[in-house]
Amino acid sequence: MTKPNHPSYQPKKYVEITAPDWVKNATLYELNIRQFSEKGTFKEIEKQLGRLKQMGIDIIWLMPVHPIGIVNRKGSLGSYYSVKDYYGINTEFGTEEDFRSLVNAIHREGMYVILDWVANHTSWDNQLVDQHPDWYRKSRKNTFQSTRWRDYDDIIEFDYRNEELRKYMTDALKFWVKQFDIDGYRCDIASFVPIDFWENVRAELDEIKPVFMLAEAEDKDLHKRAFDSTYNWTLWNILHQIAREETNVKTLAEAYLAEHVSIFPKEGIRMNFIDNHDKNSWEGNQYSNFGDALNAATVFSVMMDGIPLIYSGQEAGLDRSLEFFEKDPIEWKSHENEDLYTTLFTLKHQNQALWNGAHGGEMVRIMNDRMDQVISFVREKNGDKVLVFINLSKDHVLVQFDTSFDISVYTNLFEGKLQSINGTLILDMQPWEYVILHHINS
Repeated sequence: MTKPNHPSYQPKKYVEITAPDWVKNATLYELNIRQFSEKGTFKEIEKQLGRLKQMGIDIIWLMPVHPIGIVNRKGSLGSYYSVKDYYGINTEFGTEEDFRSLVNAIHREGMYVILDWVANHTSWDNQLVDQHPDWYRKSRKNTFQSTRWRDYDDIIEFDYRNEELRKYMTDALKFWVKQFDIDGYRCDIASFVPIDFWENVRAELDEIKPVFMLAEAEDKDLHKRAFDSTYNWTLWNILHQIAREETNVKTLAEAYLAEHVSIFPKEGIRMNFIDNHDKNSWEGNQYSNFGDALNAATVFSVMMDGIPLIYSGQEAGLDRSLEFFEKDPIEWKSHENEDLYTTLFTLKHQNQALWNGAHGGEMVRIMNDRMDQVISFVREKNGDKVLVFINLSKDHVLVQFDTSFDISVYTNLFEGKLQSINGTLILDMQPWEYVILHHINS
């Protein structure tokens, strides 16, 4: 048969942008500035940067650093996401020079920093309200309005049909890259802002320096020309349902993983998280009996395809949801979580099979005889290999795995011992137990 040679039949890459090289095996840390220390300042963050680096953090996401609106403020301190001035620094956290010092300190540690950016809305007392009232959406009564169908009384929504607004917001985003050398953005409710705006922003930012862009959204289309990474809310929800015994591994495999490996663009990067500032219900009394399930979900989220996130305090075993509009500092203490993250992130950095996007290996299912309870898969890239076996159930199970394609000698990640694998592997697994075997092609 003659091979077709026509552009119409040629496979086309979906993603047209390229993430910076340093993103290829990176990890993320969301830093809640207000609650990170008793003082809640930029200077106090600098004191812990060495610890974060040692734990294996590569990118620090700073929650919004801008002044917070006073009009219709929530609580005594207000929401980070009610922005009063896109060019200003919140004095609660320090001065402009303090912020510049923090960015420089992060870079000295060999880490990168992204800012949380709120493009969809502002506070009621942002200067743009008086200067450019036509930049905002209006209600049927011709009054300013919050994000439609949401009860966010402390903010009002922009109207991106206005060309001047787009120019202003693009210039503001470029300002922080040019003046403070930040390395990109996490963009709040990114899918509420027109995608063509973001695509142009990405092009203009990349002209300054290569940036990493994370969208608070799950839309695949955002990866094409705008964002390197998007949220993995679907995974978060399924893992919670498994922990609450509302579903099982079959749902994880068929409702999420099958679709992920089939239609999600390989160059795109999902952000996998257990906690963040608005999805943190693993913690607190309601989920106090989920410790083992939490660890199993954490291991899965790092081993699977995507960039893993830690939220401030997770490494200290934070057992509550942090207050959002009031002061509520994290109690820093030694906890086994930090060792777990360090171990997982060390492997992620060293083993190409676990790298992000197209740099890493595809998740390939390993069949077992407990498919409703145990998730098992292999990832492989350039001779590096990781085998993952996780009992995502409350049951003690004896499991047989078909490892006929993976016969070799591996290192057990958590035991540090060599383990030979032949055509069949049998594991006696406790509830929520996990086994990680790996090989690095040195």
